[in-house]
Amino acid sequence: MSDRDDFLAWVDTALVDAERAMLDGDEGPRKEIWSRVEPVSVLGAWRNAVGRDQLVEAFEVLAMVFSDCTDYQMDLISFDVVGDMAYSVGYERFTTSIDGEPRTITLRATQVYRRENGQWRVVHRHADGVGDHQP
Repeated sequence: MSDRDDFLAWVDTALVDAERAMLDGDEGPRKEIWSRVEPVSVLGAWRNAVGRDQLVEAFEVLAMVFSDCTDYQMDLISFDVVGDMAYSVGYERFTTSIDGEPRTITLRATQVYRRENGQWRVVHRHADGVGDHQP
């Protein structure tokens, strides 16, 4: 399996599963796939964070807001792997409840990854809403 195939398999399983869990109110899997090695950062659709402590806090706060995820799709536009670094660019389309109100949202998301001890980890995320689907 090539590095690109290995990375894409990880995205399609661990990353997608972690995002679905977050949108269902469980931040645990998302915390697991994020790097514990600085620097890490999020310029998010809902919250920003710089450093692991802020990141964990942001994930915990978001998990309290989300529930009842019924759909999550990641539509990759582009991705690449260069050595122990990778990136992905695409759209995330999902239906979840935010503070108990069902919502369907589309985000543009760009993420940067680093391979650490043979495992892919997220190190940066930038996401924003698209059109009428603003968070």
